[in-house]
Amino acid sequence: MRSPALGRFWRLLEAEPPTHVFNPWTQRDPGTDAAKDAPQARLERLRAHLAAPIRVILLGEAPGYQGCHVSGIPFTSERLILAGQIPRVTSEGRRLSTRHIPWSEPSATTVWGTLQELGIADCTALWNAYPWHPHQPGNRQSNRTPTREERLVGVPVLKALLAAFPQATVFAVGRTAEASLREVGCEAKPLRHPSMGGAKLFRGQLRDALA
Repeated sequence: MRSPALGRFWRLLEAEPPTHVFNPWTQRDPGTDAAKDAPQARLERLRAHLAAPIRVILLGEAPGYQGCHVSGIPFTSERLILAGQIPRVTSEGRRLSTRHIPWSEPSATTVWGTLQELGIADCTALWNAYPWHPHQPGNRQSNRTPTREERLVGVPVLKALLAAFPQATVFAVGRTAEASLREVGCEAKPLRHPSMGGAKLFRGQLRDALA
């Protein structure tokens, strides 16, 4: 049965984002996209990622230029998709970027490795408190923290995603994600972000929380 909340999520996700914010599912980035239909391909991959009985949701802060900006799935790199390591998502060997080697993101490798180790990769959804990719002016291959005004624009997307999977246990990956979720009334379980030396603690906290 089609979820009304998930339908609302897809409609809101395709809205035009604020200035200096990239929407991976509607916009093409000439600086890295190899094909004109890259946004549609990213959307298809995200739809496949969310097409499952989701029991766990990991929420980060916002998409990054090395991961979701190219792959269309948060905490997921182009390299992992091409390697066939993402459940339900297939690439058939097709790359979406022009980079000489596939984009790789350390946090993505840690997150998916942990999910597979714990046996929950098939029932976990990855998302961000802010849905689109905020970047430095004039440089889409960069990251920045979304402003409060930008986060407010993205709140309806986040609420729709959470409403689509009401039975899922929600984890906030990093303090910024935790604060953003608290602003919309979602008390998520906190996890250390795996970047900047936090990989071991992230793995241990998630393992303990699910035990």
